[in-house]
Amino acid sequence: MRGLRCVLVGAPVQAGAGRRGCDMGPSAYRAAGIAEAVSDLGFAVIDAGNLEAAPWPAPAHPNGAIRNLPEVAGWTATLAETAERLAADSLPLFLGGDHSLSAGTIAGMSRRARAEGRPLFVLWLDSHPDFHTLDTTTSGNLHGVPMAYATGRSGFAGYFPPLDAPVDPRRVCMFGLRSVDPAERAALREAGVRVHDMRLIDEEGIARPLAAFLDEVAAAEGLLHVSLDVDFLDPGIAPGVGTTVPGGTSFREAHLVMEMLHDSGLVRGLDLVELNPFLDERGRTALLMVDLAASLLGRRVLDRPTRSF
Repeated sequence: MRGLRCVLVGAPVQAGAGRRGCDMGPSAYRAAGIAEAVSDLGFAVIDAGNLEAAPWPAPAHPNGAIRNLPEVAGWTATLAETAERLAADSLPLFLGGDHSLSAGTIAGMSRRARAEGRPLFVLWLDSHPDFHTLDTTTSGNLHGVPMAYATGRSGFAGYFPPLDAPVDPRRVCMFGLRSVDPAERAALREAGVRVHDMRLIDEEGIARPLAAFLDEVAAAEGLLHVSLDVDFLDPGIAPGVGTTVPGGTSFREAHLVMEMLHDSGLVRGLDLVELNPFLDERGRTALLMVDLAASLLGRRVLDRPTRSF
């Protein structure tokens, strides 16, 4: 993985979240030194700046709870095109922004995988599965729908951009879940998504099930996209997020995941999502997310810097 070009892509999306602040995420990652951390690991780094959402004429949806549908759909179109293009010859790091951005990044990565004649696998690191459709969401917050869209669940046609390369849900692996609505639980079971909730991690650890998933990706010669939500982490170590759910992964569990991903050599794209600097404490969440990205890109345990807060 070393020597590959990394492209930093700001996606200041907050239209999918229920509170303001995620649009400041890309600036916080830059202030936390993500470009320097990646460059120090031997990568050529290009900062592509921040994207803007394409206009998208989404009609009103019968579900009156839904908010900001045209804007989220426009972000989906922009991010899909960007992900497909950049993944051809670089490793894109998408700096979010709320988790609705992954509807676009995953759709674009799936198109890139199809162009290469390979399957796309997705590792979803989150306390929520984000598996609602436009019909089932009751909050109306569209950061709760990206995985349903990317795997081709019904109900998005005519509202979101056409999805011509849906991800096989059996190639999606979710870690860290601990807040799942009943409609999502039933849909996950029906679709065949692999779910490793926090109880399983407590009982079995995180390394063995992750290794099994990575072995499957390697055997299929697949591309792997990783989507890392701040609330995958316990809020005690990562407070800068609007959807805090107690009981998340620890510092070492999260770094172990990233280190194993680096060792696999399979990752072709990374989302860093749901950072809300307005809710953070002296930048500690932004710094931790940058450290996790560095571990994925090859920083070793012995190289970790000492920090004071």
